[in-house]
Amino acid sequence: MIARNLAGALRAAARQYPVVTLTGPRQSGKTTLCRATFPDRPYVSLEPLDNRAYAGEDPRGFLAEHADGAVIDEVQHVPTLLSYLQAEVDARPDPGRFILTGSQHLGLAAGVAQSLAGRTAILHLLPLSLDELRRFPRAPTDLLTTLWTGAYPRIHDRGIPAARWLADYVATYVQRDVRTVLNVGDLLTFTTFIKLCAGRTAQEVNLTALGSDAGVSHVTARAWSSVLEAGFIVFRLPAWPLNARKQLVKAPRLHLFDSGLACHLLGIAGPEQLRHHPLRGAIFESWVASEIFKARANRGQEAHLAHFRESRGLEIDLIVERGEELIATEVKSGATVAGDWFDPLGRFAALLAASQERRRVVSRLVYGGDTAHRRGGVAVIPWHEVPAQRWTD
Repeated sequence: MIARNLAGALRAAARQYPVVTLTGPRQSGKTTLCRATFPDRPYVSLEPLDNRAYAGEDPRGFLAEHADGAVIDEVQHVPTLLSYLQAEVDARPDPGRFILTGSQHLGLAAGVAQSLAGRTAILHLLPLSLDELRRFPRAPTDLLTTLWTGAYPRIHDRGIPAARWLADYVATYVQRDVRTVLNVGDLLTFTTFIKLCAGRTAQEVNLTALGSDAGVSHVTARAWSSVLEAGFIVFRLPAWPLNARKQLVKAPRLHLFDSGLACHLLGIAGPEQLRHHPLRGAIFESWVASEIFKARANRGQEAHLAHFRESRGLEIDLIVERGEELIATEVKSGATVAGDWFDPLGRFAALLAASQERRRVVSRLVYGGDTAHRRGGVAVIPWHEVPAQRWTD
């Protein structure tokens, strides 16, 4: 296995809380990370039906067998266990006693919030960040292959062709996780809904229009969207508010977490097809947003990401709130820097200077080229140097 950036935050949380809950999408490496980080801790998975039945039918007996603590995997299968775990750690709140992992969904989130509030740290392990991906000996080195392959660990660890692995992943997710959380009668329609989300990556999301295109109601589209967010398939960036101006667009912008999954759902057959695909720029923007999201999650920090758009045309792809600073970031997939790429950043800085917002603006331009430089106070960042930038508090 490779070293994961979240390991430090995971150890730190285990020194402070009696329970640490690690969530994330399926196949992001949660089990591998926890077993490597806590090798002396007993491990039990609630994936096997007999373990699941034991923990559900006799939770006190199950916890008594692990009185000194354990790594409990796939805890979302027995959410009622969390209530008994609350009493257990209240009686003996030793730091790092229990490490819980689970593929996040709405039921798990509600159970943790209700039963373990104040008793657990909650961390998220996402697919590989670019610097983690580079730790594999055969990691892709060019932008298009990096985007098309995606960042799920097993593709790179086992050398499985990305197209085959991602097809199996989508089928497993739809057939298993979705049926667990939602009473979806028509899985084909749900699959269509996911593909429509991929087609809208890096765009402002209108659930009414999205539901209409999928053939479902606004209510159903909202429920399905929530499940995709809870499962770390997509995330939404809210519109960043500027109180001094009223004509702002408040719709959130949708992003897929994994660029390889986006390419698969869009039917992009390889890196060369991605080169000429009309959504190449959108996929790259979502990749950059995801990399920043991962950088913050791997330090145990909230995302604090947004986008900005005025009704009169000014748009900023990403706003990162970093303490007293705002990192205004434009994203362009082209390899040659164009002069007009800098215009929105200059206009945004001027807008804030004229407003009551007193935080300092840091301007960045991330592009698909290879050379870093500065122009007019803007840091121009090539795609492969995104992890080297400071995005965290």
